[in-house]
Amino acid sequence: MTYNTLLLDESDGILTVTLNRPDVHNAFNDELINEAIDLFQNIGSRDVRAVVLRGTGPNFCAGADLNWMSKMVSYTRDQNIHDSSLLAKMFALMNECPLPLIGAIQGAAIGGGVGLVAVCDIVIAARDTKFGLSEVKLGILPAVISPYVIAKIGTTHARALFLTGERFDAERALRIGLVHRVVDDVDAAVAETVKQLKTSGPEAVRECKKLIAFVAGSEQAESIPYTIEAIATRRVSEEGQQGMQAFLKKEKAPWTK
Repeated sequence: MTYNTLLLDESDGILTVTLNRPDVHNAFNDELINEAIDLFQNIGSRDVRAVVLRGTGPNFCAGADLNWMSKMVSYTRDQNIHDSSLLAKMFALMNECPLPLIGAIQGAAIGGGVGLVAVCDIVIAARDTKFGLSEVKLGILPAVISPYVIAKIGTTHARALFLTGERFDAERALRIGLVHRVVDDVDAAVAETVKQLKTSGPEAVRECKKLIAFVAGSEQAESIPYTIEAIATRRVSEEGQQGMQAFLKKEKAPWTK
C-alpha cells in the first residue's frame, strides 16, 4: 500500500515512520488513521529491529485535524462510534507493536498527539517540546487515548492534566513519566537508543513486550506461572542459548556482530 500521510524509511534494520501532514502540524484525519492501521497491523512481519515514530516539520502532532473534526459536528452517534472505533484500533495496534517503538518528539504534542507519545516504548523529547491534553477545552474528552496515557502517567497526573487541559513542558513530562529523556539533540539520542537496542536479543525484546503487557494486566496469581514459563522457554531457545554461551565465554552475542 502506498501511503499519503506517512513516510517510511527502512535503513540499517530500523524503520522510521514519519507523520507527513506538516501543513496541519501532523494532525491526524481518517486517511492517516487508516494508513496507520494498515501499517501497524502487519509491522511485526518486517525484518527490522525497531520502529522510530516522528513528525515532519516543527511539530510532532497536533492531535485531530480541525477539518476532520468539523465533519464530526454533524455525525450521528452511530457514526461517531464507528469513527472512534477506528481511532481506538490505531492506538491499540501501535501500543501492541511487537517491535520496540521509539518516539522522537519535537515542537508540540497536543491531544491525540499525547496519545501517540503514550503508546511509544521509549520517548525522547526535545527540550522545548510542549504537551497538552486540551480536549476538555472543546467540551470533549481524551477518551480513546486515556488507557495509554493513564498507564504512562498514573491516575494522579491524569486527574490534573485531563481536567485542566493545561499545557506543560518537557521537564514536567519527564517527571510524570510521559517521556523518558529530554535532550538538545533528538536525532543523536535516538541513534544512541537504537545502538542500545541492537545489543539486545531481537527475539528477547519482542518477548519482553509481551511479558510487560501480560504482567501489567494480570493478577499476581496469573503472572507468576507466566513468568516461570517465559524464562524457561527463553533459556532453552536458540537465542537464549547463544546469548548465555557468549556471556560465559566473554564473547559478543551473534546478533551484535
